[in-house]
Amino acid sequence: NRDFKPVRTVAPGESVHFETHDASSGQLTRDSNADDLKRLDLSRVNPVTGPLFIDGAKPGDALKVTVLSFEPSGWGWTGNIPGFGLLTDQFPDAKLHHWHYDASLAPAMYGPGGRVPLKPMCGTIGVAPAEPGLHSIIPPRNVGGNMDVRDIAEGTQLWLPIEVEGGIFSVGDTHAAQGDGEVCGTAIESAFDVSLKFELVKDAKLRAPRYQTPGPVSRHLDAKGYEVTTGIGPDLMSGARMAVAEMVELL
Repeated sequence: NRDFKPVRTVAPGESVHFETHDASSGQLTRDSNADDLKRLDLSRVNPVTGPLFIDGAKPGDALKVTVLSFEPSGWGWTGNIPGFGLLTDQFPDAKLHHWHYDASLAPAMYGPGGRVPLKPMCGTIGVAPAEPGLHSIIPPRNVGGNMDVRDIAEGTQLWLPIEVEGGIFSVGDTHAAQGDGEVCGTAIESAFDVSLKFELVKDAKLRAPRYQTPGPVSRHLDAKGYEVTTGIGPDLMSGARMAVAEMVELL
């Protein structure tokens, strides 16, 4: 909601340390079981920390967010929630897996024979939309939100289009790891403290989020990661068209 009262004002160039909650908003704990998934109140999922007012931010500007670091909690969960996910007809039963991982972020165990490499990331990160009123935190939007992009990780630089004065920025839904998407609707949901740096790009005219990852694209190229543009629409085709058009514009 663009009318949420900011908890603090941040100057461009400032860094902020956030304490986030897991995607269940504390409804699930280390002692929870599959039955607790059935009682999950979905109106409370994906809580975000904030909002922040970015000093000087105006509609038409872009907020550049650099992900500085993550501090792990050491515990997370993945749930198959009945009626939620891509294959709910084939996997209708509730199932909850607990992840206990080391602060060094060594690969986490899944059963006796599987290890999952960890890569902390922000699932939900964004600014407020211009349209007034309360908006669901579940879908992604052209101002960010629940994008669930696994590469919004340490070192990544994210640009968000600003639609309201001050931006009204929030972050949450942190994950210890995620694939290219959430097939069952959840990743390794885990609370992290995350540090972010904020910069302002005036008159950016950005239509949708874009980001740049750290590190070389290839050992043969002297480049910092790769550039990504995104698209938001009512279906995959319109979203893909927007993303490609944004990449053409960026190039």
